[in-house]
Amino acid sequence: MTDRPAAPMHCNADLGWSRYFADQITEDEARIGFYRITHLERAGATGLNEAGPVALHFPPGLTTGEVAVGDWVLAQDTGRVVRILTRRSLLTRRAAGPEVRPQLIAANVDTLFIVTSCNADFNVARLERYVALALEADTTPVILLTKTDLATGRPAEDYAAEAQAISDRIEAVLTLNSKDENDLKRLRKWCGAGQSVAFIGSSGVGKSTLINGLTGIDRDALRARSVPQATGDIREDDAKGRHTTTARSLHLLDGGGVLIDMPGMRELGLIDAAAGINTVFEDIVDLAATCRFRDCAHDGEPGCAIGAAIDAGALDAERVERWRKLTDEDNRNTESVGEKRRREKKLSRFHKRVQSEGQQGKQGKYRR
Repeated sequence: MTDRPAAPMHCNADLGWSRYFADQITEDEARIGFYRITHLERAGATGLNEAGPVALHFPPGLTTGEVAVGDWVLAQDTGRVVRILTRRSLLTRRAAGPEVRPQLIAANVDTLFIVTSCNADFNVARLERYVALALEADTTPVILLTKTDLATGRPAEDYAAEAQAISDRIEAVLTLNSKDENDLKRLRKWCGAGQSVAFIGSSGVGKSTLINGLTGIDRDALRARSVPQATGDIREDDAKGRHTTTARSLHLLDGGGVLIDMPGMRELGLIDAAAGINTVFEDIVDLAATCRFRDCAHDGEPGCAIGAAIDAGALDAERVERWRKLTDEDNRNTESVGEKRRREKKLSRFHKRVQSEGQQGKQGKYRR
């Protein structure tokens, strides 16, 4: 049996456990424990339920790359993970580096707080990526504009209007002072018992201040608050282990609910996110369907509805170019992953055939 600390002041419902997950458990599985993943390490993870944190390890065939912070898992008393429960939502990006592969960012997130500041960090193209990521994952996007007192060139309200224009699927765009308690209270609409929120954005935009304000504790101390930080956490950029403070992690919020802390990302490549991209650029996608030719590349072809809208001033050419760029990027990444999987399946079938033929040859030799 794994030694467990005294139960902290929270319950599984506070952690996000719901009927959706309970309905996935069979009668036999109800006898073993279920945990929410708070940290990932090289060969295992830390899980949390109402009894407290527990060290977990994965069975053969299940790797750290297949598990996300925020996952609910079933695990035996020994800490051996039995299986991952079906997720309500999953945030995924292309992993940093030359190899094209998906990287799981966080699971079962209800609201994604997309943080940027009213200065040089504000970038519509980057925000479109974040919103597409959230919508693809079936997670509610909320944009937070920080450092309003440092707004350069124009008032903070102009930044907010530009952010809101990205998509009508953005639930809210808030301008706020990260250190103002009254502003922080506005975020609690999306927090609370049973709710899971995550923060995403570039480094230096004020995520730490927001997280400190919501939890009432310093961010570095927050990382060690509910679960001891183990060496070998997963680096944000390449999912390789080391002792670092840049790992994704899940923490309890005062008043219930959880917060998933995601450090600043140098890259956010989209992969298998066509639905999210199409939703962000829904007006362009709908217009493209009215082009004269079904295979229109929207690059000067006759009867191109998008080109006509740009010429008429009804559509922004730069926004169309961002749509094309994101769509092409997602297609390339998704196709590369698909090709890799097909190669792996083909190689696996070849190895099985060789092994089978080898076994048949041995049997024939023995019969002779």
